Amino acid sequence: MKSLVEQPTHDHLQSPKKSPFRLFSYLQLKLKRRIQQLELKKSDFLILLGTIAALVGATFIAYGFQPDFFELHEERMKSTWGNFVFNGIMVLMVLKLSFLVYILYWYLKYKPIKSVSDDKLPNITVIVPAYNEGKQVLDTLKSIANSNYPKEKLEIISIDDGSQDYTWYWMQQAKIILGDLVKIYQQPENKGKRHALYRGFHLGKGEVFVTIDSDSEITADTLRNLVSPFVVNEKCGAVAGNVRVLNNKNAAIPRMLNVSFLFSFEFIRSAQSMLGSVLCTPGALSAYRREAVMNCLEEWINQTFMGEPSDIGEDRAMTNMILKQGYHVLFQQNAFVYTNTPEKYKNLYKMFIRWERSNVRENISMGNYAFTNFREDSKLGLRIIFFNQWLKVILAYPLVLLMFLFVFTHPILFVVSTLVSIFMFSSVQVLFCAKKQKSILESVWAYPYSVFYAFTLFWITPYAIATASRSGWLTR
Repeated sequence: MKSLVEQPTHDHLQSPKKSPFRLFSYLQLKLKRRIQQLELKKSDFLILLGTIAALVGATFIAYGFQPDFFELHEERMKSTWGNFVFNGIMVLMVLKLSFLVYILYWYLKYKPIKSVSDDKLPNITVIVPAYNEGKQVLDTLKSIANSNYPKEKLEIISIDDGSQDYTWYWMQQAKIILGDLVKIYQQPENKGKRHALYRGFHLGKGEVFVTIDSDSEITADTLRNLVSPFVVNEKCGAVAGNVRVLNNKNAAIPRMLNVSFLFSFEFIRSAQSMLGSVLCTPGALSAYRREAVMNCLEEWINQTFMGEPSDIGEDRAMTNMILKQGYHVLFQQNAFVYTNTPEKYKNLYKMFIRWERSNVRENISMGNYAFTNFREDSKLGLRIIFFNQWLKVILAYPLVLLMFLFVFTHPILFVVSTLVSIFMFSSVQVLFCAKKQKSILESVWAYPYSVFYAFTLFWITPYAIATASRSGWLTR
C-alpha cells in the first residue's frame, strides 16, 4: 500500500483515461515538465515545433505537387536563360558536393593530439584583452587560473582596453584573489582589441602565447591540450581551440549558434587541421608560437586595407600571416572554450558583418601567397580551401539576384524548394551534432538556424563585400 507522500498531488493525474479532457491535461502537464527539464523556454519550444512542421509540410507539398513543379521547371528550361541558370546551378552543386566529400575524407582521418606530460609542456603567456566586460572578466581569469597547468609555467596577462564600466574593478578583484599569477594593465584609452593584444605580446615571456576573449571560460585541461601540438610538431605555428556557446540556455539565437559552432569547428576545422591549413584561429581561444608572432607582429599591428588601419579581424589576420611563413595551423578538438554570443538579431548580424568583412580582406591577402612556394610540404589542401572561400565571394551577388528573381516569378516554388533543401542538408548536420552532443534535441536547432539564416541573414555576405573597407567593432 502506497503512503500518502507517494500519492499524486493532482486528482486528474490519478486516472488520466477517465475522459479525453483529463487525458489532454495530463499529457500537457507531462510535456510542460519535460520542456522544463530540458531548460527550454516556451518560445524556444514553439520555434522548434514550428520549424519542423514547416520543413515536413514543405516536403509533403513538394511530393504532392511534383507534376506541377516539374511543369514549371520544363517551362524555364525552354528559355536560353533558364537553361543557362540550371546548368550553372548544377555545376555549382557538383563543386560544393565534391568539396564536402573532400572535407569529409580528411575529417574521418582527424584525431586530436593528446596532452604531453608536465615536464614537456612549454612556458606560456595567456593574454586576455577586455573592454566593457564587467564581472565576466573575473570568471574568465578564474577559469584560466584553475587550469590543470603547471603554475610555474603559466603567466596570465589581462589588459583593460579603456573600458567605460567596472571592468577594471573586476580585474583588480581578480588580482586580489589570484595573486601574482595574474598581471593586470590598463590602456590609457580605448585603442581596440588588436592594440591590447599587441601590448600583451610585448609583455609576455612565454614560449607560446595563448589568447582568450574576456567573455569566455575554459575547462581544466584546455590549456595543456591546446599547446601540446607545439611540442610534438615543430612545423606548428598556431592552434585553434574548440569554441562552444556559454549562454546557450538563455535564448534561441545562442542555442542555434551552439550547433553551428559545433559543426564549424568539429567538422570543418578538423579537416583543415589535417591539411595544416586552419584559416582562422578564433579570438575566443587560440595559441601561437612566439617566434611566429614576432616575425609578423609589426606588419600585423600596422595592417591596412584600402588605406585605412585594420581594427577588425585580428585573429584571421594573424593566422594568415603565420600560414604565409610556412607554418602549419592546427585545430585541437579537446581544447574547449565556452563563449558568450549575441542573443538579439541586431547584435548577431553586426557580428556576422564584422566576420565577413574580415574574410573578404584576408581572402584577398591570401591570394598574394596561396599559389607561391610558401612552404615545403603539400600546398594543395590550402589552395582547395582558398578556392572554396572565393567561390562563396564570387557567387554572392549572382545567387542573391537569382533568389529575388525566383521569389518574384515563382514565390511558392521558391519557399517550398528552399525548405526542402534545408531539410535535406541540415539533417546531415543534425545527425553529426547528435553524435557529438549525445542530445538529439540540442542538435535539431540546426533546422531553425538554417531557416533563420536563409531568410533573414542571406544579405550579410553581399553587404560585407560592398562595405569591406569599413572598420569598427559594431557590437561594442
